[in-house]
Amino acid sequence: MSTSTNKPVKALDVRIEEELFFAILEDGRHIGVPYTWFWRLDQATDSERKNWRFIGGGTGIHWEDIDEDISVAGMLNGQPQNPARLPKATAPV
Repeated sequence: MSTSTNKPVKALDVRIEEELFFAILEDGRHIGVPYTWFWRLDQATDSERKNWRFIGGGTGIHWEDIDEDISVAGMLNGQPQNPARLPKATAPV
């Protein structure tokens, strides 16, 4: 029997920058992800990117204007929606 508790990682805030966004996690980490990983965010305007809200009590982020949902776990796992759009040097192996 396992006594491990896999508590979901939650974000407390989001910081929108020019080329990427950051989720500020409850444990103090700041996870930055480039917009190119998510085609809707990549094509969104600055105003659309700034219109976000938390879902799942902070386990995910929703962008209403572009109908995009991204989980904090997905950000931590480093799985872009479209690896072909990434520069070759940053594409996951």
